[in-house]
Amino acid sequence: MADRGGRGGRARGGGGRGGDGYGQGRGGYPPSRGGYDDRGGGRGRGGRGGGGGRGGAPGVVRVYTQGTGVPTPDPAVHKLEDQVIPAGSSGSVPDIGSLSVANTFPRRPGFGSQGQEVTLWANSFVMLPKKNLSLYRYAFEVTNAKKPPGKKLKRVVQLLLQEHFADQMNDVATDFKSTIISRVDLKKDRAVFEVQYSREDADGPPPKPETYQVLVQSTGTVSVAEVMDYLTSSTMSVMPTGKAEAIQALNIIVGHHPKASGDNMTIGANKHFALQSKAIEQCSLGAGLVALRGYFVSVRAATARLLVNIQVTHAACYDGARLDRVMEAYLSAHGGNFHKLDRFLQKVRVQALHLTKKTATGVKIPVKTIVGLARPSDGHGQPDRPTVTKHGAGPKDVKFHLDASSKIAPDQFITVFDYYKRRYQTTIENTRYPVVNVGRPEHPVYLPAEACHVVPGQPANVKLSPRQSQQMIGFAVRKPFQNAESLVTSGARLLGLVPPADSPLTRFGLSVAPELIAVPGRVLTGPNVRYGKTAAVARSGAWNLRSMKFSTKAPLRVWTYLMVTIPGRPNLWDNPAQLEPTLRAFQTALFTQGLDTPAQMNVRGRRIQLSENGDGPDDSATAERALDELGPQSGNPPMVLVILPDVHTPSYNLVKFLADVKKGIHTVFVTAGKFAKHDPTYFANVSMKFNLKLGGINQTLDAAQLGIIGEGKTMLVGIDVTHPSPGSASNAPSLAGIVASVDRHLAQWPAEIRIQSARKDEMVSGLTEMMGSRLRLWREKVGGVALPENILVYRDGVSEGQYQLVLDQELPQLRAACAKLYPAPMTKKGLPRMTIIIVGKRHRTRFYPAKAEEADERSLNPRSGTVVDRGVTEAPHWDFFLQAHTPLQGTARPAHYYVILDEILRGRPVPAPLKSTADVLEKLTHNLCYLQGRSTKAVSVCPPAYYADLVCERARRYLKNVFEPSSESATPAGSVAGSSLDVDPRDVVIHDRLRDSMFYI
Repeated sequence: MADRGGRGGRARGGGGRGGDGYGQGRGGYPPSRGGYDDRGGGRGRGGRGGGGGRGGAPGVVRVYTQGTGVPTPDPAVHKLEDQVIPAGSSGSVPDIGSLSVANTFPRRPGFGSQGQEVTLWANSFVMLPKKNLSLYRYAFEVTNAKKPPGKKLKRVVQLLLQEHFADQMNDVATDFKSTIISRVDLKKDRAVFEVQYSREDADGPPPKPETYQVLVQSTGTVSVAEVMDYLTSSTMSVMPTGKAEAIQALNIIVGHHPKASGDNMTIGANKHFALQSKAIEQCSLGAGLVALRGYFVSVRAATARLLVNIQVTHAACYDGARLDRVMEAYLSAHGGNFHKLDRFLQKVRVQALHLTKKTATGVKIPVKTIVGLARPSDGHGQPDRPTVTKHGAGPKDVKFHLDASSKIAPDQFITVFDYYKRRYQTTIENTRYPVVNVGRPEHPVYLPAEACHVVPGQPANVKLSPRQSQQMIGFAVRKPFQNAESLVTSGARLLGLVPPADSPLTRFGLSVAPELIAVPGRVLTGPNVRYGKTAAVARSGAWNLRSMKFSTKAPLRVWTYLMVTIPGRPNLWDNPAQLEPTLRAFQTALFTQGLDTPAQMNVRGRRIQLSENGDGPDDSATAERALDELGPQSGNPPMVLVILPDVHTPSYNLVKFLADVKKGIHTVFVTAGKFAKHDPTYFANVSMKFNLKLGGINQTLDAAQLGIIGEGKTMLVGIDVTHPSPGSASNAPSLAGIVASVDRHLAQWPAEIRIQSARKDEMVSGLTEMMGSRLRLWREKVGGVALPENILVYRDGVSEGQYQLVLDQELPQLRAACAKLYPAPMTKKGLPRMTIIIVGKRHRTRFYPAKAEEADERSLNPRSGTVVDRGVTEAPHWDFFLQAHTPLQGTARPAHYYVILDEILRGRPVPAPLKSTADVLEKLTHNLCYLQGRSTKAVSVCPPAYYADLVCERARRYLKNVFEPSSESATPAGSVAGSSLDVDPRDVVIHDRLRDSMFYI
């Protein structure tokens, strides 16, 4: 979650990130990306603030310990890294003209050398394969025209192995989707097997079972030995062609144990959760949901070894309780809305308790899938269709027909209530709970809620409420040492990494050392942050604004306010006279902070009332009318302070869309409760946003601390893409955002937004035009015809498997934009030079301090500025992990930077005391993290990526009707049907008056 609004975090005079000035900024609700792994990353921006504690008695810093003594990184790994990348080696200088989209990624120019050396634990175990290990790989596919869906396919694969490979069951592992890995040759180059489907809760196939034809064919062998030879070679120069396939095979083997167990739940390919009562880790989220704690696992390659990366993860699931209790919890939280309950329960699997029976293999409880609540339209077109009085009718209000052979009520209609009483001698106690349909709409089968038990471990792809989000965060946020301890205990047991001698790993010739690895790290020194000529003193990567004025002040001769009231929400001011003292205090703060504004406010504001859900029939017209009245009298460009009663996403979305897109009015949001306190910290944070929106410069760094950027000839660019999330409409598009610097101060980052042509495609379309607009703006801002000689791109949101696609698909678009604008004399010199760095936030690597004296005393994480480029990386790859920030709670998530193209940095002189180009990039990236303009702390991803992410999230607010649909017509993402809601590309085009500003801050 980001844009958390005016938070601060340091006493006196401004601290923290500023956010959107009203508490939670971009909605303040569940993150649409990134999930709830261990928190502390704060969507990559420095944690959530508050608390943190010291992990024990006052003054005691607790860190994870393993065995006795001080851990030492493996010296053999360090030695091999130095052999692969010798100290002082910067590599060959590339020929700029020879660089094309077909080139491989640049080789690491050296390991970083700067900063205080520290020792860290990493959340990885060492995997030890037996010598000369080779594995057999098979692909399988169901050839029927109608393919079984995910859970059904898993069962088909289970039956395939049980019926046709029974003698090799201990020799194989599978992902239950497409691949089988075997330690022996199965002698099946190509064969088709027939599988008769039977449910897990049945004794065997039914009389007329579904039959699936499964094609199994060999796809060759994979050599783990070749990969180990490469990882342990002194050059690591020729990567084996089968490396990716070997790593995939190992991941399948590691994942087979938790997936095959009926006591676990798996989400995706790598997230596993225990469901056994003795092992389950969960807490209630309310409204029919629970949070589960589980473990992500992945095999990764690193210099000299294979690593098993394990990380704590969390998921929101349906409560494994009786269905009527789940309904009660949901209805209580949603005002008894049966339409919402219907959508909430669709596709939820339930056990039919009244059909429980004992068999030779144990107690079997049939599992059914809910298609919805009982509806009057059920059985449409069928003879003797059911009678349902209303949507969500209870067991006394739903009648269905029994045929003539029935012994209960032959050829008659009977209520669900009476049927269960007479057939099962069960009296339904509470008849107000809706009956659920577990058949099909055209052929319904009804069950009363009391007769159903929700199968535990079902992920809930729903948007969490603010209260549920807070519950989830409270469950997910733990001290770093607590997460580390979980990995080597609960996590290792769940994943089978500390198994008995006959475990799948052992049978495949693999073993895993059940302890975290130690790696070397370095803590870089932070830069001197300046406000004008005054230097701010940073401690733990944070500082305050006391006695500081912004570096350049923006003109703010006139501004006004818009107060929004919501029925049922607190109203602190009944009239303008009561509000005036607070406005005067804020006006004084603006002046004190350095904005060019009169000491007194001189414009009257407006007060409007909007509905609770933001979809009232007059909401849009009311807000638009108020902005029309305020715009002409609030300056040029207009500036309006929007006061909400508390965090209220519907009002925020509506006003932001109207102001940014339709009216061209700058808005900064505050919440009444915080604004009324006259807190200098809060006022200072809001002031930062005023200054940035109006084109001012908040903080700066000395040119020498920005290296090549300080020369004023390099443009920094940030690019990101956001996708529809659970609960979005089926026609919700992907959105791309681009930001770019306009001068050497790196204070102003105007942006552009584009709807993408392909939904959920991470590669950006239309990038030529987007980049061209940034280059033209640079030329306009610097004056004359000058264009940047260097373009340094930080590309956010790209998975490892898509790095090459950035060069194949996006680099040509960037080149094309330059070709259209750069004059011949510059292009003849090979300008502009480009460097592209991938910024990873959704990786799973974490670090924990190994010594108390090297930990941050408040958060117990590694200290701000910690960088790691050894131990968990592959030496030839130019990448590093940087934790620039200090989270106030949870486990810090470092950003991962990976260079995929470099035409700028390598070959330039390396200034002392730096020793290599690696030092240059690590220092530059770290220093940039101190220039997030609305923050008084170092953030955990550098501003280009940070701002691009903010732009994408703002775009989601403009399209709230498809990203957060509330109407009955909206179709959830992933469904076949479309939505009646149209997406207009103009709805993300910023008004001309704001287009060249930081409207998204």
